[in-house]
Amino acid sequence: MHRAGWRGALVALAGWLAASAASACGDINDPCMIASGSYNVMSPGWKAGDPPLPVVVHFHGAGGDGKGVLQETQMSEPAVKAGYLFIAPNGLPRGPGGRPTWKFRPQDTEGRDELDFIRDVLADAKTRFNADLSRVLLTGFSNGGSLVWYLACRAPNEFAAYAPVSGGFWEPSPKSCAGPIRLLHTHGWADRQVPLEGRPLGNLGARQSDIFEGLQLWRQLDGCAGIRADEFDTSGFFWIRRWTTCAPGTAMELAIHKGGHEVPDEWMPMALKWFEKQLPRVTATR
Repeated sequence: MHRAGWRGALVALAGWLAASAASACGDINDPCMIASGSYNVMSPGWKAGDPPLPVVVHFHGAGGDGKGVLQETQMSEPAVKAGYLFIAPNGLPRGPGGRPTWKFRPQDTEGRDELDFIRDVLADAKTRFNADLSRVLLTGFSNGGSLVWYLACRAPNEFAAYAPVSGGFWEPSPKSCAGPIRLLHTHGWADRQVPLEGRPLGNLGARQSDIFEGLQLWRQLDGCAGIRADEFDTSGFFWIRRWTTCAPGTAMELAIHKGGHEVPDEWMPMALKWFEKQLPRVTATR
């Protein structure tokens, strides 16, 4: 091999070694540690010179953690097989000995700023795992789903799209948000933990808001022409209500399943299909 060839090979090897060293964390038993917390991750793999990876971020429910999210393979595996970096951040305990959860209500002023935390997570994942910060689908379940609603309200342009499951605003609901956004909200028809109508949480002195009232705010922010959905699809596992007469660059869908407080096995493929409809992948041409 001539000198230029050796030089190119060494550069490629150095890039591969740097990528491997940077990403040496994050699996089920080895979370990536950053100054503001930690996250677990599954990657489809990449090498130096590959295009950045689109990202799914999924926030666990109250009492959960990133390790548990990765063990729910019906979510992580479809994303990774589709070429996504799957990130499961870790919440912090609520008080000494408390369960991990998320701080999302504006009146809760003490504790970690979760928007700053997820910014730190993604910046770290860009270095370690070649994350594409322009193609981030922000998702979450239950309390994690509520966090997604509040992050969308605070920073609608920070992430490409939002897909919460079984979580929404808490009272008092925001009267205004920055908007507009791309939103796919999923909920169980028989959900008793986070009912569609909301419910009081006596142990916390709080109340979950009505999901439909929250959706009305999002429709206003997205410039949708009417309250009633424009399209209805009951042909599949999910029953879909879709608002299509909204501002360009927005998306508004509600997906209902007949189950309760859960993330159905069918959810991740559906959410990825919806996401790629909003932001189609660009195929490189030679």
